Amino acid sequence: MSVTEERGRITARVSSSIAEKLQEAAELTGATLNQFLVQAALEKAEMIIDREYLIRYSRRDAAMMIDLLENPQGPNAALTKAFENYAQKVENGVLRDSTESTT
Repeated sequence: MSVTEERGRITARVSSSIAEKLQEAAELTGATLNQFLVQAALEKAEMIIDREYLIRYSRRDAAMMIDLLENPQGPNAALTKAFENYAQKVENGVLRDSTESTT
């Protein structure tokens, strides 16, 4: 049994000069007008989506990131305290190894 994907319909009203230009471009690429429009719209949509999800850094941002990678900061007071609390719980048997049985 074959499964078909549900399709939607998109319509647009354009002037005859725009329709003629789009038809000519479609013919020059060897596509139907519908194929041409869908492909052009999809390419534009992907470009916009990619642009919006792209992370942009200035030279200053990039230099800061490189400096942080090359010269990492030590743990702050909160992280040190959290590690001490964890170590104490492990030492007191409060935290068990995940491989131990809980029964």
